[in-house]
Amino acid sequence: MLNKNNISLRAPEPQDLDFLFQMENDQKMWHLSNTLTPFSRFDLEQFIMLSDKDIFAIKQARFIIEKEDNNGKKLVGAVDLFDFEPQHKRAGVGIMVIEAERRQGIAGKAIDLLVDYSFNVLGLHQLFCNIEKTNPESIDLFKKNGFEIVGVKKDWNLRNNEWVDEYLLQIINPV
Repeated sequence: MLNKNNISLRAPEPQDLDFLFQMENDQKMWHLSNTLTPFSRFDLEQFIMLSDKDIFAIKQARFIIEKEDNNGKKLVGAVDLFDFEPQHKRAGVGIMVIEAERRQGIAGKAIDLLVDYSFNVLGLHQLFCNIEKTNPESIDLFKKNGFEIVGVKKDWNLRNNEWVDEYLLQIINPV
């Protein structure tokens, strides 16, 4: 488990199924991951069963974000490494924190933990993320965690019958 202050990242467990089902099927968030159809419980069960597989084998990893306070531990989101390229030592980053827990520094701590794990355990050279121009909160979040905008994909996503630019952000391992 990865920890920073009151935030932990851990592998998904079978008891997380209801949480993941609710989070993944929140239609308001589908545009962030280009999701078009709901996930079934079976799909998520299979995903959890594969989550113990090595990132080098399945090219992705998901971590559950837990927040600990006086009331104990609470599931608050998930952070992913995807498009893992071991030859080029890079991976993409995606994060989702449930609405009730946003703007409390949770996502920043989770990204910090993930960057540290990626650079110091996996030995990656860089991480990247793609964020729509219309999402300044996420852009600021990643910039505060050392990512920088390195490019723009013009008219990349079609949202509500309008084209939206998407930024490419990167962080390079300073070592």
